[in-house]
Amino acid sequence: MTTTFPDVTISTERLVLRPLEEEDVTALAEMMNDENITAWTSAPYPYTRAHARAWATRDSHAERTEGRGIVLAVTEFLTQRLVGIVHLRNTNWRTRATEVGYVTAPWARGEGYAGESVLAVAQWLFREQGFERLELRTAADNTASQQVAQKIGCISEGVLRNAWTVRTQTADGGWTDTRTDLIVWSLLPEDLDEGDGYDGYESYDTYGSHGGNGAHPGRAVPGQRSDANGRPVGADRK
Repeated sequence: MTTTFPDVTISTERLVLRPLEEEDVTALAEMMNDENITAWTSAPYPYTRAHARAWATRDSHAERTEGRGIVLAVTEFLTQRLVGIVHLRNTNWRTRATEVGYVTAPWARGEGYAGESVLAVAQWLFREQGFERLELRTAADNTASQQVAQKIGCISEGVLRNAWTVRTQTADGGWTDTRTDLIVWSLLPEDLDEGDGYDGYESYDTYGSHGGNGAHPGRAVPGQRSDANGRPVGADRK
């Protein structure tokens, strides 16, 4: 039984998804230091060039070769700029199921890149790799991430109570951990067969799914979080 993903490049109308490279280090470090990515993911903060280099040249590739998942850099087709990351992780090869996480660079938000890239990976996963389930987990207050899940056709399955930690910015500019619920979504092959679950490039600003260093209507979604200075955190993000 195959227990690793192939070294692959996936293309869409606007994007190219490929393995991370040494040349991505600068853009990756800049992207991962965005305060919204810090707030919603478990990426190190501050995210140094050393972190970026280790992830781009070693750790992301080990995800694939060791069978845990695959990490894909999302780049614009025309400019080749790094748009974000899509990360398949926690892969179960016996049940052919995996979890997706993702982040989007601040400059690229509002273009629908998150939905486009995750849907492309889902299509590849189901149609070429024979997978049967893609799971996505979003923090309860992460409304933009939830909008992306809905946009690509995911189904809300329920809530994992108090199952994750997000970061909230403090008055002195630091960060503190806060417990939160996780909303669980899934996408199955038949969900794509009903129309691919995506009908355009409607914009949702995207900061990243829970967890990873990327990178649910099962209940009412709480109001948007703010930092200690009253600024919105995670607005319209995935």
